[in-house]
Amino acid sequence: MNEHATTTETITITKGSAELLHIYIPYNLVYIERIRRIKGRTWESKQKVWIIPYTTSAIQEFMNQFDSEDVQIAPELWVESEDLQQWKTSSKGSNAWSKEPLQKALTLRGYSRKTIKAYCNQVERFLSSLALKDTDVTSSKVQTYCLGLLEQGISHSSVNQTISAIRFYCKHVLHHPTEIQYIRPKKQIKLPKVMSEKEVAQLLKSVTNLKHKTILFLTYSSGLRVGEVVRLQCSDLDIERQTLIVRHGKGQKDRRTLLSNLAWEIVQEYITEYRPNRWLFPGQASDRHLTERSVQKVFEEARQRAGIVKKVSIHALRHSFATHLLENGTDLRYIQELLGHTSARTTQRYTHVSMKNIQRIQSPLDRLDLGE
Repeated sequence: MNEHATTTETITITKGSAELLHIYIPYNLVYIERIRRIKGRTWESKQKVWIIPYTTSAIQEFMNQFDSEDVQIAPELWVESEDLQQWKTSSKGSNAWSKEPLQKALTLRGYSRKTIKAYCNQVERFLSSLALKDTDVTSSKVQTYCLGLLEQGISHSSVNQTISAIRFYCKHVLHHPTEIQYIRPKKQIKLPKVMSEKEVAQLLKSVTNLKHKTILFLTYSSGLRVGEVVRLQCSDLDIERQTLIVRHGKGQKDRRTLLSNLAWEIVQEYITEYRPNRWLFPGQASDRHLTERSVQKVFEEARQRAGIVKKVSIHALRHSFATHLLENGTDLRYIQELLGHTSARTTQRYTHVSMKNIQRIQSPLDRLDLGE
């Protein structure tokens, strides 16, 4: 291993020769993306080192791309380069990005923990794409960055979330006097992935663990999101009204949904055996609920055990709940309430995957007389 290689996040710049500088960078995708922007840079695979010209312009580009706090300058180079000395000792080289102001602004406005985490990640990625001495957020930089995401194959919904996050950051953290102008990519319309009633039955019958069985029965029978089922509390089961209360669902909204007789029987059996206290499905520590990842893993194992070939996630149970209700004649407005959709347009997606009306239509091919 090269003596200059490092396992920390520190970047080391040394003098390779009179014409070249050697830069040792830990494996970090953001750092690699930045070093590639420097003109004339090359990668030496044997030494595992990046090489840039030992010129004023290349040094300036290097300083624009990296935070001085992340860089260690070799003694020989320190003595020779006044530019690097000034950059290292000046606070101007430091990146001022901090999540806290953005987290606070989002929390004050009632955004969910998931959205706060997503917005912070989106803004951090955007800011890391900028040269550190050119961190002013402008409309053109936002558009260039988002275009780059689309060219990488990032989904339109994710890019739209990026725009929303940057827009919020500019308005409520940076307090820009004028709003950032942007063009949102057209929203992609994707049909929900749905399982047939037979496939759902196969899946549910394949589960033997009582806790896992109860989770999947409730998810399907009540049309729950994975984040909603793990946060159910024992007090959310309204037996008299045969309903289940979902508290602080998407958009911080409470709603009531179905509690089926069969699901309730399994819940009773589960409660008798496991005796949960606050959370209906506690995690390893009883004061915390089960993680979403654990439930997703339970579903995936059940899908494979049931021999279901469709590549679907646990969210397909919610889609299937809505589609099966629609196919059995439930009014779309009631399904909207049960799912907690703000807009009826969201619920109407299920009309596109429902087989009830499609199967009634005869293909024109079947009406042709093709007999010889």
